[in-house]
Amino acid sequence: MALESGNGTGNNQENFEEFYEKWKDEQKYQLEDLITASKDLEQAQTDQLPSSLPGLVDRVIAHYEKYFSIKSEWVKTDVLLLLSPPWNSPLEDAFLWVGGWRPTTAFHLLYSKSSIQFEASLSDLLKGKEIGDLGDLSPEQVSLIDKLQRRTIKEEREITEKLAKQQWRVADMEMVELSHKVSELTRVEGESNGGDDGGVDSVLKTKEEGFVMVLKRADDLRLGTLKGIVGILSAIQTVHFLIAAEELLGKMHDWGKEKQERESSTQAHLISSVKLIEPALFPISDCSIHNVSIHRWLYTSGIDGFSLSTLISTDLEQ
Repeated sequence: MALESGNGTGNNQENFEEFYEKWKDEQKYQLEDLITASKDLEQAQTDQLPSSLPGLVDRVIAHYEKYFSIKSEWVKTDVLLLLSPPWNSPLEDAFLWVGGWRPTTAFHLLYSKSSIQFEASLSDLLKGKEIGDLGDLSPEQVSLIDKLQRRTIKEEREITEKLAKQQWRVADMEMVELSHKVSELTRVEGESNGGDDGGVDSVLKTKEEGFVMVLKRADDLRLGTLKGIVGILSAIQTVHFLIAAEELLGKMHDWGKEKQERESSTQAHLISSVKLIEPALFPISDCSIHNVSIHRWLYTSGIDGFSLSTLISTDLEQ
């Protein structure tokens, strides 16, 4: 897909989100292929791997490489958009680290899936039977994973520190002086023109350039961690790991969007319900009494959310 450099954030968002949606659709097909391969392996009566399995794994990894490659180009156009993707749900945002998933999370995922599969196959393992999945990691694999995890933790901390330093720059002398200068101009002219002869844009551009470097390094670590883990696992174990990763990321997105839609629906219903209440119940002649009445009604109705109740109170007063 050809890259298009838009002149505004809205255009950039539409372009990248279009790519991202298509990328996710393809990922869903790959997930189905991985699940099918996993089931075929379970039902197989032989230890010989299907010849198509390595190719499937390579295809999935190449799909991740494509995502990070395209993203690295878009970062140059609008890094702020990709640091805080608007197509994410609030649930996903809560776990966001430098515009994506935290690399060390991959190890927690690996160990969690390994524990689940180990417990499920414990009786067979005690009999000396080789299972071949993530519950059957060898001592050598565990050692290699531990070394990779330690390196990832170290680099993740370095990137986090880089991000912190970049965020501190919001209050450096240049920014403080510029904000004061523009504020003074606004007070004199009576309105804000967004800066003085492009001064704002030029200053902010240097800040964004710093974020570009941080995000690129974070994405490099994400992809490097994924490929590093896959390089340690066997083909069968890789299939199970990729299934777990794609299921988790996919369901986090789905759960977040569903939760967001439920909350939006509840808020809309609440506002409609309050507007239909008999006005006589709320003495609007006294705003303070009115607010207290509304808040009491919200509380007794079992509705939580101070900001929402305040919004409704204000809406009714108007």
